[in-house]
Amino acid sequence: MQEIRNIAIIAHVDHGKTTLVDKMIQQAKIFRDASKAGELILDNNDLERERGITILAKNVSVPYKNAKINIIDTPGHADFGGEVERVLNMADGVLLLVDAFEGTMPQTRFVLQKAIEMGKKPIVVINKVDKQNCRPDEVNEQVFDLMCSLNANDDQLDFKTVYGSAKQGWMSLDWRKPTDNITPLLDLILEEIPAPEVKEGSVQMLISSLEYSPYVGRIAIGRVTRGTLKTNMSISLCKRYDIIEKQRIKGLMTFEGLEKKKVEDVQCGDICAIVGLEGFEIGDTVADFENPEALPPISVDEPTMSMLFTINDSPFFGKDGKFVTSRHLKERLERELEKNLALRVKPGVGTDSFIVYGRGVLHLSILIETMRREGFELQVGQPKVLDKTINGQRCEPIESLTIEVPDEFVGRAIEMTTRRKGALIHMDAHDGRTHLDFDIPARGLMGLRSNLLTATAGEAIVAHRFKDYEPYKGDIEQRINGSLVAMETGTAVAYAMDKLQDRGRFFIEPGEEVYMGQVIGEHTRERDLTINVCKTKKLTNVRAAGTDEKVMLPPAIKFSLEEALEYIQEDELVEVTPHAMRLRKILLDEIARKRAEK
Repeated sequence: MQEIRNIAIIAHVDHGKTTLVDKMIQQAKIFRDASKAGELILDNNDLERERGITILAKNVSVPYKNAKINIIDTPGHADFGGEVERVLNMADGVLLLVDAFEGTMPQTRFVLQKAIEMGKKPIVVINKVDKQNCRPDEVNEQVFDLMCSLNANDDQLDFKTVYGSAKQGWMSLDWRKPTDNITPLLDLILEEIPAPEVKEGSVQMLISSLEYSPYVGRIAIGRVTRGTLKTNMSISLCKRYDIIEKQRIKGLMTFEGLEKKKVEDVQCGDICAIVGLEGFEIGDTVADFENPEALPPISVDEPTMSMLFTINDSPFFGKDGKFVTSRHLKERLERELEKNLALRVKPGVGTDSFIVYGRGVLHLSILIETMRREGFELQVGQPKVLDKTINGQRCEPIESLTIEVPDEFVGRAIEMTTRRKGALIHMDAHDGRTHLDFDIPARGLMGLRSNLLTATAGEAIVAHRFKDYEPYKGDIEQRINGSLVAMETGTAVAYAMDKLQDRGRFFIEPGEEVYMGQVIGEHTRERDLTINVCKTKKLTNVRAAGTDEKVMLPPAIKFSLEEALEYIQEDELVEVTPHAMRLRKILLDEIARKRAEK
């Protein structure tokens, strides 16, 4: 039997996990198509490539010196924590990847904590040592301190460290002596990471992840913890609440490089994909047909935020998208629930709306962005943070927030965060930049990032992760300025917009179609203002030199989807279609809005 090593790669966003896995695949000579060299092989979803983040955990395997190394690339964002936990179930050890300049970040801590609680042994990889003013030795000490604070045992604290640059494709045990390949890391994996235990007995496999294929339906992925699986074997599927279903395995696949390869049987310790199971969920156990024994199911973090999803009922509905009815929306959300663990969906008020619960604005906005690319039209409401009552007291989710800014902006960053009920816990400065740690209510994070980037000329690095539920911290000031709302449906005219420039800043360009009730700008004052941007200049017979002045308009403000969700107020919605994104009032008619206020 071939030797197997199962490892998960964990790190903060953008520290180079996916690049490193790509280099391992290239080193193993699996990938020889020269035309694609330099592209990230693993982040193959359009959204992942554009944003440069990993959203879905992925499996690949690399053959090295008669062993097979199964590698699992995990997401670094805390919003995708649901993905990380189940993936660690399949691994026997972890590669902890840290940026040689930035050091340990909040999400490094988040994922490392999960790994240490499960007793996994880490190998530390200090990446990007080719950066200027990097500090590899200092970062190595930082990792040691972090592990001590997470109560790691002696075996875990006795970790080995490799230094290198995944981008340049080298790893070495001493960062001052670069090599020309990453074999030192692969050798270390074979030495340090234990091989999976081989247990004899009836078969057991925990379903940790799933894929969907339009041809064979849902595919269950997991690691065989005991016994051997065979094709066409009858098994019991142990579900929650002690339900047991008898089923048959139609096909088995293992991971070879980037491909899946059909096999007749899978040995204990290997990671495989099973075709032909029906009605399974993540956390179910595939067990023996005669006397099934279930493994403990996976627990997933609770959602901390909810959002209203509803069909698009604006005057422009159906012009842009293919899927516009509530039936389409309902089917799509149910399909998402099958693979997105941290998501919950409940019917909203009326038949056309749904309340969707998720882990954060990013988690939900990725779903909305994916749906709009598939041709859906929908409207989403303001994200709401979920409160809990604990021991008769109202509690809300608190996040650990870290901000890194140049020294001259420290005062401004602290002031903006404390105004939103953030409490400064720790602060330290090095090389002209200051690192700030806060505890802040999840509500206070809405819109904070974009404000901080504006205030620090784009220099702030902001990261946060869920900490715990704590007693309610009181009201937080929201967006102060009111909205500029369109009075009638038509085409925006530069002449009218020019005359209204002193009223506020616009979100639309001249020549854009607008409808009554659409939010087209931000007012300079606190209340909303209804304006007419479709008014054209009345023409007369008299022509005199100099009557037509040239219109000069500042560029319109354009929001990303997350910014729009954080910007809107309670009585507003974001309308999302495949090619457009508009803000609007829930009640389009001005008289209806005034009645509702009273």
